[in-house]
Amino acid sequence: MESFFLNRYPKAILHIDGDSFFASCEIAQRPNLKGLPVVTGRERGIASSMSYEAKALGVTRGMSVYEIKKICPNVVILPSDYETYSLYSKRMYEIVRRYTPEVEEYSIDECFADITGTRRIHHASYQKIAEKIKNELQNELGITFSVGLSATKVLAKIGSKWQKPDGLVFIPLKDAPAFLRKTNVGKIWGIGPQTSALLNKKKIYTAYDLATAKEEYIKTFLSKPFTEIWRELRGEAVYSVKAGEKNIYKSISKTRTFTPESNDRKRVFAELSKNIENACIKARRHHLSSDRVFLFLKSNAFKYCALEIKLSIPTNTPSGIVVEADKVFNKIFNENTKYRATGVVLSNLRESKIHQASLFGESVQRENDTKIYEVVDKISAKYGKHSLFLGSSYEAMVAPSHRGRRGEGAKRKDIIFKGETKRKRVNFPYLGEVV
Repeated sequence: MESFFLNRYPKAILHIDGDSFFASCEIAQRPNLKGLPVVTGRERGIASSMSYEAKALGVTRGMSVYEIKKICPNVVILPSDYETYSLYSKRMYEIVRRYTPEVEEYSIDECFADITGTRRIHHASYQKIAEKIKNELQNELGITFSVGLSATKVLAKIGSKWQKPDGLVFIPLKDAPAFLRKTNVGKIWGIGPQTSALLNKKKIYTAYDLATAKEEYIKTFLSKPFTEIWRELRGEAVYSVKAGEKNIYKSISKTRTFTPESNDRKRVFAELSKNIENACIKARRHHLSSDRVFLFLKSNAFKYCALEIKLSIPTNTPSGIVVEADKVFNKIFNENTKYRATGVVLSNLRESKIHQASLFGESVQRENDTKIYEVVDKISAKYGKHSLFLGSSYEAMVAPSHRGRRGEGAKRKDIIFKGETKRKRVNFPYLGEVV
């Protein structure tokens, strides 16, 4: 029954995951916070990351600052400093690349690395290489990482979650059944609650149940992606490590919370317009375009109103999207309701290209917009993001997102080194104490 688990490491794949990454970055910069319950996300009013000390007291992601202080009066709540977190992330990738060029930047706090065939180069076993990478990451960054080593990405991901935090777990294929038996099917990377519920109805409760199911049975009840997960669980490396920066996106989303809440149409639309500009910046960076745009508003009662815009021609410039958004905005905006957040999702992404001219000139307009934003992007590269922006975004661009204590930014934002501006920064984090 377990004959497919034969070779120890036909491939050697690492999954490296930063433990409570944002909170850990803050603690790494301020050693006096070590051992304290630390939470980031003050600017949003909700927890975005928390130290393990805060988790132990019951703090969870998305919990409001008010709730956190009730259960944890001595908590340290900090504004998020994504600029610094990004620098730590880049440094993480650089350290892993000392051992292999095959590093996939999966997210800001995790990556996959293919170390197959590197034992002779490093004069060490795969397990020893994984240990060296983990030690260098922790010694140089001051952050703990959990690392999983196995023959596939799915199995490596199981390993990295096995002993969090600060774990180092090896899953050679001969030992895989023991791990799979103890892994709930809903904990497998790529399997969500709905698929998990379906599998449970079919009496598949563990990863081992899924891995040992007949191929015909899997193909009958599950779609291709889940068949691939089944193969990965059995030790077949279906998902290759995609070296380089992450540039494959199914969608791009941007959200923005602001305080105080507002029912001023101009202010709320400005926040939405800024989100559209930010989403398009990311789309252009990855040479992607979208023809389906999902817009939403979140009220101060945490209720959502949303709609979808379908564009005749895919785009990655905000001008046309903002015009279309303004036409339908009143369908989701109510002047008697106060709003606290806006968001946009660019979906149905595809590679950007020049489209055939249409009878009504949409393609010509898109091409003109593309040329304009080529210049905008060059100016932004020289002088900083949002050096130029749409008039519809003005109020969101010039006014702080939050007022009062929530409006206090990360310390690094207040420090301007020589040659820097508020928008143009050098790659250097803030190092200092909490005041």
